[in-house]
Amino acid sequence: MVQRVTEARIDVDGACVARMGPGLLVLVGVSKRDAMADADELARKLVGLRIFEDETGRMNRSLVETGGTLGLVSQFTLLADARKGRRPGFADAADADQARPLFDAVVESAAQLSVPVVTGRFGATMRVALVNDGPVTLLLDTERRF
Repeated sequence: MVQRVTEARIDVDGACVARMGPGLLVLVGVSKRDAMADADELARKLVGLRIFEDETGRMNRSLVETGGTLGLVSQFTLLADARKGRRPGFADAADADQARPLFDAVVESAAQLSVPVVTGRFGATMRVALVNDGPVTLLLDTERRF
């Protein structure tokens, strides 16, 4: 889930672990079907996604062009399936041993693409505060299911 923000903050155990100004705050869910190629594809897509306004007000500029920050937060609950009953299931979510290297690969790939990157703490309970700009919120899926 990609959110264009004017600012964001990530806290763990009451302490700020990351803070950012304008850019993209991305909640990243890793499925059991994801692979390293998906991590690189996602990083390139995020950095090049043209959802920032140009001088005419059109969404035509990327994170690189605006000099914004990329905030990445791991969030397995994005893979929740709540179609049956009232308790969500997480059968499609990758376990931590698979998800962590893939999440780390997204972070590393994005950092190599000339944008500042901040992250939460993988596996931690986090408090994420953000000011959504627009609001602009997009769902991306490397499997292209939507």
